Amino acid sequence: MTKKDLIPEDKALPELLPIIPLQGKPIFPGIFSPILIVSPEDIKVVEDAMQGDRIIGLLLLIDDTADEIVPENLFNIGTVAKIVKKVNLPDGGINIFISTIKRFEVTSFFIDEDPLVASVRYIDEEIKNDVEIKALTRSLISEMKQITDENHILSEEVRLNMVNIDEPGKIADFIASILNIDRLQQQKILSTFDIRDRLEEVLIFIKKEQDLLRIQRKISNQINEKIEKSQKEYFLREEIKAIKKELGEPADGKGSDVIKFKEAIEKLDLQDEAKEQVESELEKFSLMDPSSSEFFVTRNYLETIIGLPWGEPSMDVIDLNKGKKILDHDHYGLDDVKERILEYLAVRKMKNDTKGSIICLVGPPGVGKTSIGKSIARSMGRNFFRFSVGGMKDEAEIKGHRRTYIGSMPGKIIQGLKIVKSKAPVFMIDEIDKLSSSAMGDPSSALLEVLDPEQNIAFRDHYLDLPFDLSHVLFIATANSLDTIPKPLLDRMEIIRLSGYILDEKVEIARKYLIPKSLKKHGLEKNQIKYAPSTLKTIGEGYARDAGMRTFEHALDKINRKVVKKIVMEEPELPIVITPDNLEEFLQKPYFRDEEIKKVTAPGMAIGLAWTNYGGDTLIIETVKTPGKNPLQLTGQLGNVMKESATLAYTYIKSIAGEYGIKPDFFDKNTIHLHIPEGATPKDGPSAGITMATTFLSLAKKKQVRKGFAMTGELSLTGKVLPIGGLKEKVIAARRNRIKNIIIPIQNERDLDEIPEKVKKGITFHPVSTMREVIDLLL
Repeated sequence: MTKKDLIPEDKALPELLPIIPLQGKPIFPGIFSPILIVSPEDIKVVEDAMQGDRIIGLLLLIDDTADEIVPENLFNIGTVAKIVKKVNLPDGGINIFISTIKRFEVTSFFIDEDPLVASVRYIDEEIKNDVEIKALTRSLISEMKQITDENHILSEEVRLNMVNIDEPGKIADFIASILNIDRLQQQKILSTFDIRDRLEEVLIFIKKEQDLLRIQRKISNQINEKIEKSQKEYFLREEIKAIKKELGEPADGKGSDVIKFKEAIEKLDLQDEAKEQVESELEKFSLMDPSSSEFFVTRNYLETIIGLPWGEPSMDVIDLNKGKKILDHDHYGLDDVKERILEYLAVRKMKNDTKGSIICLVGPPGVGKTSIGKSIARSMGRNFFRFSVGGMKDEAEIKGHRRTYIGSMPGKIIQGLKIVKSKAPVFMIDEIDKLSSSAMGDPSSALLEVLDPEQNIAFRDHYLDLPFDLSHVLFIATANSLDTIPKPLLDRMEIIRLSGYILDEKVEIARKYLIPKSLKKHGLEKNQIKYAPSTLKTIGEGYARDAGMRTFEHALDKINRKVVKKIVMEEPELPIVITPDNLEEFLQKPYFRDEEIKKVTAPGMAIGLAWTNYGGDTLIIETVKTPGKNPLQLTGQLGNVMKESATLAYTYIKSIAGEYGIKPDFFDKNTIHLHIPEGATPKDGPSAGITMATTFLSLAKKKQVRKGFAMTGELSLTGKVLPIGGLKEKVIAARRNRIKNIIIPIQNERDLDEIPEKVKKGITFHPVSTMREVIDLLL
């Protein structure tokens, strides 16, 4: 029989294969693998294949120690592969990367051919939807998971490769290729064509591997127990030494402490007053009786001294591109805030010094103020320390207690420096707007020295009673409002405002950050739960309309908790898909519905825009008339400024009523009652002036204002529209309530440039300078 006697029938794979013998282990189908080729015969096979279709056959040697390659020393079941890439090596050998395709069986060898060529029959696997095969496949994957949990290298490989394998035979081949199985046993699995038999064989080997891992774990635990015993003995000896020190025994007591402190103090970069006082304290300590109470007070003081970073900090290595990537990775949106932070970093890089600054991030809860601080520290490569001053009433929390008190300790600033062991960290002072004062002092006054660049170069903590340089610390304060921060403290900080998020931003933040975080928190895998794209939008509209993301996150946590319970108790079909249709099953009825969006439905009503500590909000202002001559009635928990604004608007509308066809005695014969709903919520400020004036005129004319309009602006007694603050937050609130037209003071027109285009998109702004322009637009 000669090679010419056979004519290939399969155009894709040839019936005649050049053979490359394998010495190690067989290679299974569906594997991408490198092979080192060194023998001249095998190199020739590769070179010939590269000139043609790149197809080769791989057969395992029966005896891999034999020098001569003969057909009798080759197994007759192998794998056909395609050469993907060839790399020439300096020693004359070559390295090829192959992609294996399927099994083949040798029907005959051509012994007169050099290199070796074989006639083959390809083995096509029949895919059966057999229940038993499905059960075996699930068992295989489940048992393999136990092994991957013990072996992190295998775990990574399995995770990357098994996710895309959907055929039982290929799964068995893949697992057999990565398990630690003898070469002849692997060849036996390769030679098993029946998928059911192959799955069973691989399952047996997995069980053996599990037994081996159990024995290995047992041996490891025994060794760890021996190590722990020796460590326990060591710690006991150290405790005995410590007890002797506390008892003041001379062999191992105060003398060693004095030596330790002296050596540590010599290494510190202490200057002038600090050096003199610390050396004096050490000398007193060396003469003290160990049984005296003063001994331990001085000992703690010296330990605090040597634990602080006294030396000059190293220069910051600021990479603006890296900083931008960190900020973009950690936070979605907030473009104006990120831009301001990058400008700050650019100045630091240009000046090339480590001097600190004082920044105050102001915004509603849940918009990312604390996490922005962490990102700034990461982008600068600095240590981060956070402490909250919300509700703090004692100035000693900031400046420390004097050493005359029992249990005295340094303040939060010095404690933080001791913890981070750096003179130039990022310090976050959270909730600075919620400081209190009491008989024990005013913490906000104590912060004046900390946050003043002219004073903090020689900050004196009451406990240390030494000058310590805080000028290298970058202080970042956070607040929900600036109203309660004392003016002297506010003047020392640079204000950066963080506004709330619109719906589109909330959906993206939930998708990129909150869902993965919540899944990890509740032990869920991505393949166990899926959120339909429209679901996140429904959550934002119906359950989480606040400015920040906390309510949204709580909603996701609630859904995931219920899904976990369902999986554990009911074992449903996975993944569980959360859609708008089944959302109420997890979150109950929505808190907000479309019909609850504030709308004008009668004369005497108008929509105003307000700013609160929790972001922007829309206010529906209502007025009604009742017969009788009584003063203007105001309800809805209005503050003094807002009451004055309402009275002013009422007087102005009375003064121009005749110009708009209103009877002169309308206001004399009727009592006007103005109310702003949500009466339990306090409201104040002058920015609802034009809104209240509009409601009075609308009521008097018995004409409803144009729909789809909201407004903000302070009104003067002569009808001028004056500028207001918080425009960005108000526009975001208007967008959340689907308002398309906003009336603003003309002097606030410049503020529109600071509002992102995605927030302004679809909204028409109407700048006005007088109340008459407002009336023309609405009535």
